Amino acid sequence: MSIKLFSNMQRVKAVLVVTAILIAAASLIVSHFLIRDLTLQEERNAGVWAEAMRSLQAADGTTDLGLVLTVIEGNTTIPVVVLDARGNVIAARNVGVPQDSIDAAIAQTAPGGTLKEELKQRAATMQNAGHAFRFELSDSTKSQTAITVCYESSVMLRRLAAFPYVQLGVAALFLLVAILALLSSKRAEQNKVWVGLSRETAHQLGTPLSSLMAGSEILKESYPDDPLLPELEKDIQRLQLIAERFSKIGSTPTLQDENLCGVIERVAQYIGRRASDKVRLTTNFPSDHVTARINAPLFEWVIENLCKNAIDAMQGEGSITIYVYTRRDRTCIDVSDTGKGIARSHWKSVFKPGFTTKRRGWGLGLSLAKRIVEEYHNGSIYVKNSEPGVGTTFCIELKK
Repeated sequence: MSIKLFSNMQRVKAVLVVTAILIAAASLIVSHFLIRDLTLQEERNAGVWAEAMRSLQAADGTTDLGLVLTVIEGNTTIPVVVLDARGNVIAARNVGVPQDSIDAAIAQTAPGGTLKEELKQRAATMQNAGHAFRFELSDSTKSQTAITVCYESSVMLRRLAAFPYVQLGVAALFLLVAILALLSSKRAEQNKVWVGLSRETAHQLGTPLSSLMAGSEILKESYPDDPLLPELEKDIQRLQLIAERFSKIGSTPTLQDENLCGVIERVAQYIGRRASDKVRLTTNFPSDHVTARINAPLFEWVIENLCKNAIDAMQGEGSITIYVYTRRDRTCIDVSDTGKGIARSHWKSVFKPGFTTKRRGWGLGLSLAKRIVEEYHNGSIYVKNSEPGVGTTFCIELKK
């Protein structure tokens, strides 16, 4: 899988996200127009109720109040508070308080009262929001010369206004759960592929290794002084190490206290013997003995992958430096190279399976290194620093 395919996957994800945003925006727009129409309807109803209240206050002995009272009693949803010319509450409905309590509080002659004050404050809030009708009454009215009818949106309308956001929130929650479940399933499937491929590789290496070991013993008996036999032994041991590494993938490896600098030095010597003369590999170890709880064969594999990637990035010419140091409760290993570097936007992507900038690469080396460090050693691995054309530094952190 190449970087181009990875970019295509990113585009598909971006298209899906944009589509989801458009759907959410369309839902909110439709809800907005619906709420707007319902709000206008409630404002008209509030105006009708206010006119009925004006008629009631201005009524005389000859006025037919049947229709007026029907309109007033028919309002069971819109909160209203009626004030006289001096700002005193003379009527209120649907304000979240039992109507009997409201009528009793208004009937009191004393100007004080907690409920009256609360109704005044609520009326002031309604007026500040521009939800009020003021009517001038005729001079025949002895009690007051003007009334102000204050109103606000009903509880049902406010709930409807909030419902789209609640609906989108619930949908987003379900979508998040579905994505997490999908990612978990995909990760489990990837793990099965990793384990199956690794163990099958170890199994396939077993048969030729046995033949090579038997052949090596026969050659020792026939040509004990042959100078090529030690090199053959080294290659067989190397193949045994590779088979052991693959066999450990998928199972919990045994961690032991190891001399970390000694483990890294073995890898440096192995890479140094097989790298070009134009590649300079150096190590920088602290004077104190550094011990880490690791699985040596697997951890060597991580350092090898980082060094081989560095050699590829340098195109066979440059320098690699491995630093080992301690920081608080962590033991750190930095692997720096003078290669072509990594764009900052790809610092996290380089650890994803299939991501590679090489023409014939599989994109599995750094993914495998991340798995070994994080899942088997409870550590972390990340791009510490990288600059295109200058080089890259990978950092591994292990708990002391």
